[in-house]
Amino acid sequence: MTTTDRRDDDAETLADLLGGARGAIDATVPPVAFVAGWLVSGEMWVATAVALGLAAFVAVWQWRKGRKPRAVLLGVAGVAVAAMIALRTGRAEDFFVVQLAVNAASALVWVVSIAFRWPLLGVVVGLILRQRGAWRRDPVLLRGYALASWVWVCQYVIRVAIFGPLWWSGDVVALAIARVALSWPLVALCLVVSWFVLRRSLPADHPGLRHPQVSAA
Repeated sequence: MTTTDRRDDDAETLADLLGGARGAIDATVPPVAFVAGWLVSGEMWVATAVALGLAAFVAVWQWRKGRKPRAVLLGVAGVAVAAMIALRTGRAEDFFVVQLAVNAASALVWVVSIAFRWPLLGVVVGLILRQRGAWRRDPVLLRGYALASWVWVCQYVIRVAIFGPLWWSGDVVALAIARVALSWPLVALCLVVSWFVLRRSLPADHPGLRHPQVSAA
């Protein structure tokens, strides 16, 4: 395997983690539908019904396209929880409080994973490549995954820094716009930057993510 082939394979693996356009649909359609329903009707229950209806439609469509049922159900459940919170509080901006909390928690979890030398980027890629813990026994890969995982921490911090003030001020339309802008576009940028960081951390003679260099005990 040439160095170019190795890097192309690794890049494809990282891209597969994101869910592609399906992730973008999950992240953007229900929030936009909720805000549109609220703006048009002025009624929280209408906004909730519109968001849940479109979330269910997207879920069925993705399930028919071959997405795993568990992933589909989790997506619908997330929208349902967000909508129920907004319906209960009567504040449309509270539809986004789950997203705010999830991103804050995600940033913390990723930082902890790096601190304990189990960087989550390595965990996810290792599971996909069925490497178990082999990548952790490669000091170069372990360091590379740790550095690249900081890029993902920054992704979550950026969302919190933007969602937080908008939620606090109750700017529902701006929250919907931010949700769209900070979903797939930000994840795609994070993918590119983290892949660049990971690739730069590997020496030229390293065989790549699929081939951890595990030292003999």
